Amino acid sequence: MKTTQLHRVWTIAETKARLSEILRLAESEGPQRIGTRKSFVVVPAHVWDEKQSPRKPLGQWLIENMPRGMDLEFPDRSSTRKIPFMDDEDE
Repeated sequence: MKTTQLHRVWTIAETKARLSEILRLAESEGPQRIGTRKSFVVVPAHVWDEKQSPRKPLGQWLIENMPRGMDLEFPDRSSTRKIPFMDDEDE
């Protein structure tokens, strides 16, 4: 019994009752829309992955996006400073 149509919108109740079928149809026929007011779309993982941009490792992103052409002033770390919340005895 194949009741699906092109561009069919599944109700939430149908989705709960027929999740396996909806997942199978998403794989074989393409994305399946669920809901009317709040809409959701079920797509196969390979379709989702194709739409996502590849993520770079954080270290590579930081190096590629670090500010350039700026002279940054670093504070002088040679002077001793009092550490907050530390008793004089703990030093």
